[in-house]
Amino acid sequence: MSTVTLPDAAPPPGGPAPGAAAPPAEAPAPPPERRVLLHRVPREEVGVAAAAAVSGACLAWILYGRVLPVAGWQGFLLTAYAAFLLMYGVASRLRTDAVQARDRLAGAVVGTGIAALLATVGTVVVYIFVRGSGSLDFAFFTETQEFFGALSGPDVAVGAAHAIVGTLEQVLLAAAMSVPLGIATAVYLNEVRGRLAHVVRIVVEAMSALPSIVAGLFVYAMLIIGLGQGRSGFAASLALGIMMLPIVTRTTEVVLRLVPGGLREASLALGAGELRTLWHVVLPTARSGLATAVILGTARAVGETSPVLLVAGGNARMNWNPFDGEQESLVFFIWRNVKSPSDRLNSLAFGGAVALVAIVLALFVVTRLLAGRAPGELSRRQKRRISREAVSS
Repeated sequence: MSTVTLPDAAPPPGGPAPGAAAPPAEAPAPPPERRVLLHRVPREEVGVAAAAAVSGACLAWILYGRVLPVAGWQGFLLTAYAAFLLMYGVASRLRTDAVQARDRLAGAVVGTGIAALLATVGTVVVYIFVRGSGSLDFAFFTETQEFFGALSGPDVAVGAAHAIVGTLEQVLLAAAMSVPLGIATAVYLNEVRGRLAHVVRIVVEAMSALPSIVAGLFVYAMLIIGLGQGRSGFAASLALGIMMLPIVTRTTEVVLRLVPGGLREASLALGAGELRTLWHVVLPTARSGLATAVILGTARAVGETSPVLLVAGGNARMNWNPFDGEQESLVFFIWRNVKSPSDRLNSLAFGGAVALVAIVLALFVVTRLLAGRAPGELSRRQKRRISREAVSS
């Protein structure tokens, strides 16, 4: 009896062979990626924030004026702001996950804080300009207050030229004394790192928190009472220099830390000494940061009032010599005239405030422009010059 072997049954089309393992199931396709704009706020997010602000104001109006037994616009603003944050947080959580909702809520807090800060500064600046715009004429920058008093007629010219000159001389003298010393101290702390570096750093940090009136009292006790010198612009510049010194030192130290260590190592490897490396490599690389430190210290000195009131003395006449006799400054000029019963002198005081604010704002704008470029980074003009030289060669 013969045995017939039949062939195995063919597997069904597209199916696995008998005894073979089943192929793994295909993984689900990942969800499409969503681009997140880091430097721009989406339009729909602005609409959600505006709707939350309106809803928060309405809720505060209902609670603060109808339910709660309180009154006052300050409390209403605080209640409306808290309700706005609550509404915006809930709306963000309904549209996104918890992490993005917290991020957007934190962004709303930061954004509203910046807006409140700008509104406060803008209100102060606008108020000063409105009150002092009536006295800002040609005579304000060319005349003094020597022949003008509370009973003078409108035909007597009066200005703040003596105060502007005194402020510029005092600040320049203070910068001439404190800037070299501050930069040298920062170099000692960051580059030399001697045995006394820790002690010097503690002293600099303590001076940063020193009240300005203490600096004025120190100069008054040492120079005017101790040495018998009279009040002068130079005494005011000494007090201002004490206030500038820690700012210049700390800012310069931070800037020197940003200089790459590879530049120092490369200079030393080529045979240059430490002093030559500092003078030709480190300081030129940190040039923009050093300028920022100087301007920040100068801006601090321009607005100081207490030390100038103590040691400058004030003078209604023009005094070009800061080393001899009392000298006026803008802060003393403002303090003197704002107490006068004359409306013209009050307007003149606000005009001096306008000049002082303009000087401070100009210094901070220059600081922001210089701080926009990192130490060692080429400017646009330098990059264009290098590109032209590369093309021509």
